[in-house]
This record gives sequence, structure tokens and C-alpha cells, in this order.
Amino acid sequence: MSPSLHDVIRPFTKTGSYYARSWRDYLGAGSPQLPIARPSLALAAQALRDEVVLLGLRARRPLSQPRAFAHIHDEVVAALEFYGALGCLRDPGGFFATPSSLSAVEIAPVHRGGRFYARMRWPSDYTPRVGEPGADRWRSYGAVGNGYALLLRHRDERPWLVCVHGTEMGRAALDLALFRAWYLHDELGLNVVLPVLPLHGPRATGLPKSAVFPGENVLDDVHATAQAVWDIRGLLAWIRQEHPAPTIGIYGLSLGGFIAALVASLDDDLRCAVLGVPVADLVDLLSRHSGLDREDPRRRTILLAGALGRMISPLSLEPRVPPAGRFIYAGLADQVVHPREQVTRLWEHWGRPDIEWYRGGHTGFFQSRPVNRFVTDALVRSGLVPDRPEAGQIAG
Repeated sequence: MSPSLHDVIRPFTKTGSYYARSWRDYLGAGSPQLPIARPSLALAAQALRDEVVLLGLRARRPLSQPRAFAHIHDEVVAALEFYGALGCLRDPGGFFATPSSLSAVEIAPVHRGGRFYARMRWPSDYTPRVGEPGADRWRSYGAVGNGYALLLRHRDERPWLVCVHGTEMGRAALDLALFRAWYLHDELGLNVVLPVLPLHGPRATGLPKSAVFPGENVLDDVHATAQAVWDIRGLLAWIRQEHPAPTIGIYGLSLGGFIAALVASLDDDLRCAVLGVPVADLVDLLSRHSGLDREDPRRRTILLAGALGRMISPLSLEPRVPPAGRFIYAGLADQVVHPREQVTRLWEHWGRPDIEWYRGGHTGFFQSRPVNRFVTDALVRSGLVPDRPEAGQIAG
């Protein structure tokens, strides 16, 4: 069987396995942490869609051959020594430096489709530590040197919601749609800011195809995580500098949920954190989706990198958002961010906050009315939105 044919068939075989496991779990004892939904063809279709998404990601981000992968292995070994000597593997909180407020911020108005918003741009002054493995390569990625964000702001003082996008996002039309940004702004009355993560959107322009986040290059993932957290914390400092005592929440999707959880574990003054289909351990997730055999030397590298994954994981930090301001939603049929291996671990670590399990796959949240109601209710209950909107106003 040719590799291309194997790739084409794989989503169907994986979905079949998921459907069989679903019946086994449904007819068995179930799990106290994870609800068990009655299997259906609709759920299987959601799982299949996720597998097709994964197929596309693998096609755009193929693993290097073992010989070329050797430099990744060498960097992982060097990074374990470097961060171990700094004490970051033992105390991950020491890995994330505290940034200053943004400087030289440019805000340009945009009028598109009858809507007005703004584009923000600023110099990102994040830089890896001297001697950090992968630092020279990261500094060569010129496109990450500028921070970008979309801004939907009211004329008077309002609460703020920082929306952190997921993988393959960072584009204006997509981010505004998936976050339902106009509903958050117009109906709930929030100032909404949508930052662009490193190696996404305009911050990926002109870079080599291998420069992706997340991807096989573990140290690029480490630096991208560090810069994403740095930039968003700098953005929070800018909001607080520009506005007296603002009320701020954070909302992340998938990879953005991972970053949002980290920020919520480092910032002392967020009102709420809403994590949608969140990643808990990035390296563990990449290992799950690598498809490597146990004997493959590249698998040894990924397993070795597990300590680096734990260093940059929100599971290694304590959340600072008040317990009443923590909210999570996830899909029961999610094949991208596995519910049991990723979401429930973060849910447990965060003290079992309110969680919404919707009947769908990774991208199914966008069409889920329960998720839309849950997010609105979370923003109201946390106090970010002072008044509950009428039932008819809740976006469906």
C-alpha cells in the first residue's frame, strides 16, 4: 500500500475505531470525569471531520526524515541541560519572564463590510535568553518581531476580553467569526482584542515552511509559547496603562486555550478565563499525533522532550484566576485535543470548574448552541458582563 493511499484511508479507519470505542464506553461503566454520549452517526461524522483536519495538518507539517531530525534531538538534549541548570524544569514559573507594557503601538482604523474595527501593531521585544538552544534560529524569524492584534473598542470605558486564537488562525475574517467577536462587542458591550500568535497570520510572512507553531521543532514550540505569553501579558499591561482599573478576561481556543491558561496562571488580575477545547500539554499532544512506531528514533526524541513540554504546560503552574472565574468547554468526539488525555487533566488541575461537554468534534463548538450559551453565561457570571442579555439576544 502506498503512503498516500494509507493517508487517505487513515481518517476512516481511525473514525471506525473511535465509533467502536464509543459503544464500548457507552455500554460499560463510563467515567466520572468524562460524560459518555450515546454513539451516533452524527458524532462519528464529527470525529471524521477532525481526522481529515489532522490529515491536512500532517500534509502541511510533515515530520523530517530521521537523519534531518537529528538536529532536533541535539537541541532537545541541550535544552534539557540548559533549562535544568536554570532550575526551570524544577520550577516552570521561572521560565516565563515578566514583560513591560507595549511601546510604540500603532492603531489603524479599518472599515470593512459595514463594520469598523482597528488593527494594532507594536514591536515585540521578546528575545530568548543568551545561550538558549534554538535562540539564533528564532531570532532569524523576522516576522515574529512585530506584534499584531485586532481591536473592537467602545468610546466609553468597558470591560475587556482578550481572545486568543488556535492553530491555522490569526486571520482577521476567521478570528472575528470563530470568536463571534461582533456579538461580544455589540451585544455584550465588551472591548474585544484579538492578538495574533507567533508564526501565524502576518507573523508568518516570508518564513520557511518549517517555521510553524506547533510543529516538530520542539525548541521553536518552546520559544513560540514564551513569546505568545510575553506578548499577551504585554498587551494586558498596555490595557491597564491606557485605562483606569479595567476589568479584563481572557478566552482561548485550542492552542489559544493553552496560551490563555498559561497567562491566567501568571497574571494576578484577570476576572475570568474561558478555555475552549484547550490543549494542556503541547508536547504530549504532538507525540500522540506523530504516528511514529515505538522503534522509530524520532519517537525517542519526542519522549525525551516531555520534560520541556511539562515546563511550558499550564499543568505545572497554579491558576491565579479566581475559582468562580474559571470555565472550560470541550467536545466529546474531539479527535484533535483528546478529552481524557488533555481536557480532563486541565479541568482537574484547575479545581474542576464549570465545564460544558458538547456533542461534537474539535471544531464543532462553532455550531453548538450549548457552547454559545455557556460562554455568554460564563462572562455574565464572572462579572465581566454586568447585565445578563435577553434570551433572544444570545447568539445561536
